[in-house]
Amino acid sequence: MYQEDKDTLNPTIVPFSTTFSGNQGDGKLTITEPITYTWNNVNVWVGSGSQNGNEKNDVDMESGIFNCFNRKKNGVVSKQILRNVTGIVRPGELLAIMGASGAGKTTLLNQLTFRNTGKLKMSGEIKINGVAVSPDIITSVSAYVQQEDLFISTLTVREHLVFTALVRMDKHLTYKQRMQRVDSVIQELGLTKCAETIIGMPGRVKGISGGEMKRLAFASEVLTDCQLWFCDEVTSGLDSYMASNVIELLKEMASKGKTIICTIHQPSSEVYAMFDRVLLMAEGRSAFLGDAKEAVEFFKLQGYPCPPNYNPADFFIQTLAIQSGIEEECLKNVRQICNSFDSSDTARAIKTSVEEIPPQNVEFFEMQAAMKSRSPYKASWVAQFRAVLWRSWMSMIKEPMVIRVRLIQTLVIALILGAIYFGQELDQKGVMNLNGALFLFLTNMTFQNVFAVINVFCVELPIFLREHFNGMYRTDVYFLSKTLAEVPLYILFPFGFISITYYMVGFNPDFDRFLIACLVVVLVANVACSFGYMISCISGSVTMALSLAPPLIIPFMLFGGFFLNKGSIPVYFVWLRYLSWFNYGNEALAINQWRGVDDIKCDVSNLTCPRNGDVILETLNFEKDNLTIDIVSLVALLIGYRVIAFIALLAKTYRKT
Repeated sequence: MYQEDKDTLNPTIVPFSTTFSGNQGDGKLTITEPITYTWNNVNVWVGSGSQNGNEKNDVDMESGIFNCFNRKKNGVVSKQILRNVTGIVRPGELLAIMGASGAGKTTLLNQLTFRNTGKLKMSGEIKINGVAVSPDIITSVSAYVQQEDLFISTLTVREHLVFTALVRMDKHLTYKQRMQRVDSVIQELGLTKCAETIIGMPGRVKGISGGEMKRLAFASEVLTDCQLWFCDEVTSGLDSYMASNVIELLKEMASKGKTIICTIHQPSSEVYAMFDRVLLMAEGRSAFLGDAKEAVEFFKLQGYPCPPNYNPADFFIQTLAIQSGIEEECLKNVRQICNSFDSSDTARAIKTSVEEIPPQNVEFFEMQAAMKSRSPYKASWVAQFRAVLWRSWMSMIKEPMVIRVRLIQTLVIALILGAIYFGQELDQKGVMNLNGALFLFLTNMTFQNVFAVINVFCVELPIFLREHFNGMYRTDVYFLSKTLAEVPLYILFPFGFISITYYMVGFNPDFDRFLIACLVVVLVANVACSFGYMISCISGSVTMALSLAPPLIIPFMLFGGFFLNKGSIPVYFVWLRYLSWFNYGNEALAINQWRGVDDIKCDVSNLTCPRNGDVILETLNFEKDNLTIDIVSLVALLIGYRVIAFIALLAKTYRKT
């Protein structure tokens, strides 16, 4: 058992304090004691503009206090989503946020976690034990279990938890201590039977069940032993039995002193009875906040008694829902309930509790200041790189689309092309066939690698974004690790392809020419890979990327010198030729094939037959001395497209506050 973490699993409720040790930059800044989480007068608007014309969302990141003046611009009035929502959750409590669709529960959770705020305009105060907090602080000290479970499907449960332990646990812990903690969490969360089973992906890779996947999501957060938990619709997609198990798990964690806030949609009566407190929302307002058992009595006093043997959660949601056809009546009833709660003794007591909590430990202020000068990541850059590189390699070699399918695809296409173009002679027909085969090599390498990247990277992109916003690793670490992990495959497959076809077709038999051809084909494959990354990062989804790829690739094909002579390119499109890897790749392969060739067989009567390789290059408008320039240009395109892809990925990780 991991002794250092064992005691923190059952903390005693004591006045707030923080662990604050070491230098500000050493990353050892964590809250280890119970947390009281409060929010006061939280308002949210959607819409652009402000009274003073300043479009920038005015957020005081240091104080955690949002200031919003964005109400009207150019005659457009912003829509208010949340109205003066105030609440408190104490250590050991499980708070459930419930309401009908559109009530504002997800928006409130997003504000409490400082996530997915987009262009929303906010005001209000959010505090931990009386101290206003910033997004970086919340990310550092809280756990967030989201509605959709996102994992690398080819990893096992244990491999995923090992990776999480490497990047999210305190960097001062040894590897042995981390692995002991992983074993402890696997046993604690009931994942022992499936520890060595791949996680899987519904409809694609068979793996663990939905309930086990949800437990794995909790296990990933339990590893960090955070005191503050946020859970978004954690029972969605689960049957009643598994939903009950998940809430029991949350209840168990709350009993250990954790502060837990969750949104939930229509829980069963059994699940509802497990909640310590509930926040019922309607039309962006608080309709009730208090003990779950007291909610029934409150609604009864408002003239809405819950029928006997009826699920209270269903009754509350139906009562607060805006039903089609009787919208005005429903809105009137909702306003009456919300107004009654706002004027109740319970609401006033909550307001007083929220406003009168004094900052309980000066060290938390020091933690706030230290966050400005330290990395928000718990693992060092090198530790992140090693962990992400390991996971990228493991996920790649275990992905059936990457290894088995691509290997078969490469072998089949190489053998088919080799058989079709087999044994070409150096005559007029052979010249045309050899040039066609060279360009076909480039086309195959392009489409094969672009679509391979799109089908894998776009699927993994949401996982990266979630983990990045959870403070697990940096963007540059992920992108560099992903690139390096795939280098062997994007060298071996193109090399294998050209090795099979080169001598079958009958290209220049000199071995040094073969090696140059291998280099060019490998470079083209990797440029295509970079281009695939760029499309994936810009589009963000498989469907969009697959739609964008062909119309973007085809113009580059046209400027490759095979379908359109370089001298015939319209002047206003010449610049595109310099961005085309087909241009440099085709010229390099043609130079490598034809430069110095003087023994082309031609009939005496055939005046149009090229007598030597120089004539062929001249006909194609290629410069025979451009081989080095072409290779350097391919390297430049490889790097250039990869840099653009990284910038696009970096832009996606920019969290607007």
